[in-house]
Amino acid sequence: MNRFWTITFLLVPILGVATFLIAPVYDHSLPEDYSENGEKIDGLYYFILYLTGAVFIVTEAVLFWFMWKYDAAANDEPTKFTHGSHNLEIVWTIVPAATLLFIALYQMNAWAEAKIDKPDMAPTCKVVARQFEWRIQYTGPDNQLDTPDDIYVPPNDLRVPVNEQILIHLESDDVLHSFFLPNFRVKQDAVPGSMIPVWFRATEEGEFDLVCAELCGWGHYKMKGRLTVQSREEFDAWLQRQAEEQMRDQ
Repeated sequence: MNRFWTITFLLVPILGVATFLIAPVYDHSLPEDYSENGEKIDGLYYFILYLTGAVFIVTEAVLFWFMWKYDAAANDEPTKFTHGSHNLEIVWTIVPAATLLFIALYQMNAWAEAKIDKPDMAPTCKVVARQFEWRIQYTGPDNQLDTPDDIYVPPNDLRVPVNEQILIHLESDDVLHSFFLPNFRVKQDAVPGSMIPVWFRATEEGEFDLVCAELCGWGHYKMKGRLTVQSREEFDAWLQRQAEEQMRDQ
């Protein structure tokens, strides 16, 4: 019976690897990337995935071997105790530490481009997260936020021009939310009381998901918007229409 459970245990890494290999066939891998820096982020993701995957497979194989070799029901040898190996403990401390240090250095450029090197430009718009919608306002002719000429657009309808750097000021009105654009590899928590800059450059036109990736209350499931990437001409025409409608409503 113990051998049955040992073989069952071996199915865990086998099925895990098989699931990973066939996932792209059924479109269950990363969503299509349409951002300027997505390739670096994806490369970092897959590097860590393959590294941890290899460690997982080796660990599971060793565990399986020990379970099979030292099965009490099939092993007549008496139990042997050991106080461990000081050298082995040094090895399995240094190797993970060196691996983590390498990953920390390897990811510095991707992290800097996504989170540190803020573009020197006026903000494109402000996105305010609240239960359970995204409120969006664009700068007016003065290119400044929170001034009388700001343009307020319908909730959950974020639009940006293609092939241009976009700078968003992200805020939250109530609880923690997470501004997530899967196709542009952008994910940033919106923290109450803080203004957090978010930037990206879209390389393809189209409509894409804008979702909240933080459990933010009973209506979290419906906090979904749309990001529309369009040409500069289409974007300017849309924004002008929004400004004119706002003037008529005042």
